Amino acid sequence: MNLVCESQIVNDYLTVTAEVNHDHPLIAELTSKLATSSQDQMDFIKQSYEYVRDHIDHSWDIQSSRITCSASETLIHKEGICYAKANLLCAILRKAGIPSGFCYQRLTIGDTPDTGYCIHALNAVFIQELKMWIRLDARGNKPGILAEFSLVEEKLAFPVREEYDEVDYLTIFKSPNMKTIEALKNNNDCINMYLHGLPDRL
Repeated sequence: MNLVCESQIVNDYLTVTAEVNHDHPLIAELTSKLATSSQDQMDFIKQSYEYVRDHIDHSWDIQSSRITCSASETLIHKEGICYAKANLLCAILRKAGIPSGFCYQRLTIGDTPDTGYCIHALNAVFIQELKMWIRLDARGNKPGILAEFSLVEEKLAFPVREEYDEVDYLTIFKSPNMKTIEALKNNNDCINMYLHGLPDRL
């Protein structure tokens, strides 16, 4: 897997944005709590990932109509779709000084192409100890989906099926894709947005 950074400037993967608002006190509080319970930086990354994966509900899984966007909003309401969850994980890691960014996949909404396509968001994080980037998918596990923290083999939520015209974008972006953010901001019902309002390509 040859991931490519959008920017060669490390600080671009540490910045505060409206969506990755790691200057928010609740993000700082959570980051501190996770850091205190971690043995080292690697353990902190794993704990942060598992927190967002397991303790922030995916809105579709709980059939919630609420739409969250920024990292702090996602943390406050403890829910969001993959776009929002990626914002939160990125914010936690950046608050700890760990470079992180955004990666995307183009997937079928259902199991087959006739259901349409959507863009799925996940994160990339720089592992200082290994001098390498890895991807992590904090979408949330459920029957049929088993994403894990792994340094050896990627264990993402969704395998990309090229025969279905699905796409694995290998760029590590420094900011969330604007189409994904516009979808969150221009809709008012998460269920309807998930079925009909998500971008289908970058």
